[in-house]
Amino acid sequence: MAEPELDIPAVRRAEISWKALLEREKLLQLPAAHDALTAKLIERAGFPAYQVGGFALVGARYGRPDVDLEHFGEKSRAVQDVIEGCRLPVLIDGDDGYGDAKNVTRTIRGYEALGAAAIFIEDQTSPKRCGHMAGKSVVPKELMVAKVKAAVAARQNPDTFILARTDAIEPESVDSAIGRAEAYLEAGADGAYLEGPRSEEELRRIGRALGGVPLATSVLERGGLTPWLSPEEFRQIGFSMILYPTTLLFRLARAIELAAADLHAGRRLDPTESIDMDRFEEIVELPIWAEIEQKFPSVPEQRGIGQKLRAAGSHLSGLFKG
Repeated sequence: MAEPELDIPAVRRAEISWKALLEREKLLQLPAAHDALTAKLIERAGFPAYQVGGFALVGARYGRPDVDLEHFGEKSRAVQDVIEGCRLPVLIDGDDGYGDAKNVTRTIRGYEALGAAAIFIEDQTSPKRCGHMAGKSVVPKELMVAKVKAAVAARQNPDTFILARTDAIEPESVDSAIGRAEAYLEAGADGAYLEGPRSEEELRRIGRALGGVPLATSVLERGGLTPWLSPEEFRQIGFSMILYPTTLLFRLARAIELAAADLHAGRRLDPTESIDMDRFEEIVELPIWAEIEQKFPSVPEQRGIGQKLRAAGSHLSGLFKG
C-alpha cells in the first residue's frame, strides 16, 4: 500500500530563489511578520514573500524598542518560529551581523540553515537602532565591505540572497549612501538597501544612481522618514523591494487596544470586527493536522482533533444557553 502524501506545514519550503522571485515579480512588497500567525495571514493575503524585521519582532515578542537590546540568540529563536509557520520565501533582518566577520558568518549560516531565502546586514555602529530613528552613525565603509565579503563567503547555498543595507543618508548624505551601496555591491552583495530617504527627490536620485540592480528601501508608516509611494511608483523609480516594518504591527496594536477596552467595559466580541473559530482553525491549518491524526491514530477509538473541538464547542454553547 502506498504511503499517504501529507502536506505538513512545518516542513514546507518555497522552491523559488529570491533572485528568481525578483525576476518574476519585478517589485516585492514585504510586510513584516513578527510571528507565525502573521506570516500565515500575509501568505493568505496573496503576497509572494515577506520579511522578518527587528522593529516588529522585538516590539511584539519582547515589548521593547528596537535599540539593540536583542541579538542573534534571541532573534534566531523567534525567526525559526516564524519560518516554520509559512511556506513563502522570507527576507531576514541580520542587523549589523552582531560583531565582526566571524559573527557575520554565524549569522548568515544560522539564518540560512533556518530557511531564509534572503538576509540583510547593515553598516550602523553598535548599539544600532531602528533605521528611521535620529542619532544614527555608521561604521567606516571599509569595515562594512569586509562584512559583506564575509557574508558572501559564509553562505552555503549560492541562491541565498545577500542584501547590504546602508544607513548613511541621515548621518552623512545621500551621495555618501550611494557610494557605500556601490562599494557593497562591488564586494559581492546581491542587492543594495538604502534606509531612510527623506523625500521623493532623494528616492529618485537613488534610483537614477543604482537603477538596474536589486534595490530596496523601507516605508515605516506613521512615524518614518520615507514618503509613501504606490508600488508602481517605486518600481518606476528603480526600486524592486519595499519593506513595511510597521504597517501590520501598528494596526494590530490598535486592534488589541480596542478589543481590550471593549472587554474591560463588559462588551462582547463584535462579529464584524473579529473572526470565528471555524475561520481561525482554517488559518492555522487544523484540517491538515486532523488528517495526520486520522491516518495514524494512536489508539483505535481515538477521536479526531476537529471532532473534539466541535464537541467541546457544542457543550459550551449548551452551558451558556442554559
